[in-house]
Amino acid sequence: MRAIIGRMAITRTITRPAARKPAPRKRAKPDPAKAWARKLARTRPALMPWVLEQLDAHHGTPVWARVHDPTSELILTILTQNTADVNAEHAFDLLRTTYPSSPEHRTSALGEGSIVTRPGWGGKGWQDTGAPDWQAVEDAPLDELIEVIRPGGLGPQKAPRIQAALRRIREERGDHSLEFLGEMSAREARDWLTSIPGIGRKTASVVLLFSFGMPLMPVDRHIERVALRIGLLPPKVSADVAHEMFLEMLEADQMYPAHVGLITHGRRICHAQRPECDRCPLAPRCRYVDPKAA
Repeated sequence: MRAIIGRMAITRTITRPAARKPAPRKRAKPDPAKAWARKLARTRPALMPWVLEQLDAHHGTPVWARVHDPTSELILTILTQNTADVNAEHAFDLLRTTYPSSPEHRTSALGEGSIVTRPGWGGKGWQDTGAPDWQAVEDAPLDELIEVIRPGGLGPQKAPRIQAALRRIREERGDHSLEFLGEMSAREARDWLTSIPGIGRKTASVVLLFSFGMPLMPVDRHIERVALRIGLLPPKVSADVAHEMFLEMLEADQMYPAHVGLITHGRRICHAQRPECDRCPLAPRCRYVDPKAA
């Protein structure tokens, strides 16, 4: 009996540790582009369709047509960076005259010798004599290429960028053609182009929209200015997020008219300095004119 009592006395209650509760799942951060599109639709109903309607009525409805092959479009877009469009046109013409392609390799979008202009473009147009010899441009001595494109501005920055882009395309594809991008989805093609150092979303979107009619919305300084004033974009939005916001706000068939219409409006009426609000068709819903505009 004592032995039993003794054993009972030293017996300890063993408790198992409580099972750990699973850590709460972290909420995924909301997509800022989707969130903004939903907010805009809720607080300012049908604003984007109204803007497009007014732009079409005032500036005309742009119709897509290819102007350049995609490689020419890429190099021309690089030349436009931080310079006037007319200067970029001049630099591109100098590339073609300095490094002409052989007659059998020349391609023309609209017919040999045609004067070409791109909708929304601020230049004067140029004769369509085909693309330069891209291998000659890639192989040109750097100092020589800088001098050739100097009229376009920032030659020491743009020349190595152009050669690096051409080299990357050739190493990846075996030649300088970008026509293969037309077989990809818009976002896949954009990702391929932006994998080239120095090529951002705006440049890639310009190439794909104008060369293939892909549903992408390049956001340049004119579009950004007009969109911020109207309230289509929130203040202090980054360039990359602005591109994604437009993709959420627009239907595929609205991308090209929206791009050309907003650029045209920024050039003709909604100037950076002294915008002509008194004759602006967007004034009734523009928050630059009325901060409380619906």
